[in-house]
Amino acid sequence: MTYDTVVFDNDGVLVGRTRFDVLRDATRNAFEECGVEEPDPDDVERMTIGATPGSVGTVCQTYDLDPGSFWRTRDDVVSRAQQQEAREGRKTPYDDLDELQDLDVEMGIVSSNQQATVDFLVDHFDGFERMGAAYGREPTIHSLQLRKPNPHYIEQALGDLDAGNALFVGDNESDVRAAENAGIDSAFIRRPHRRDWELNVWPTWEIDDLADLHDIVE
Repeated sequence: MTYDTVVFDNDGVLVGRTRFDVLRDATRNAFEECGVEEPDPDDVERMTIGATPGSVGTVCQTYDLDPGSFWRTRDDVVSRAQQQEAREGRKTPYDDLDELQDLDVEMGIVSSNQQATVDFLVDHFDGFERMGAAYGREPTIHSLQLRKPNPHYIEQALGDLDAGNALFVGDNESDVRAAENAGIDSAFIRRPHRRDWELNVWPTWEIDDLADLHDIVE
């Protein structure tokens, strides 16, 4: 199999994941910025990971908040927290990122994280110079419907990169499903947090690190 394009998930693939407690604390701060001093911890958790347009609406109704305004604040505060983690050296690229420098394909990023977070990480760290496209979510409730496994952002990246035969590399089952929905192959990378993960999907490839892409692509 020959690929001319490789697109990567970002968190857990190119850079380390953000600790859950950082995301949860930032979400609680977003409630406070919106005037809710003591949100229910369950509501904070619901807005930290896995939020949907419906759950945002339900939670905002509880506190008499405008859903669109709340979610913009939530995404902004959570993005700033992740940027701070990167500045302070707690969120960093994986050591094998330099393996991509001589990979003879077009490359891009598609993340379910905020666009502001993706843009910051790409600009802040070395090693992302060859990324011809880098997509994250807009700070809108609608963007929650466009997260993987929805292929929306993958398809946008493939268009930008003028891809012919593409591969998507991710560390979640939603990444594999998103690739399938986009009609392209997938590679599941078994980073340390996924070493013993039992998959319920069937990626085209399984790899241990980014160096393995040389054998697949070349």
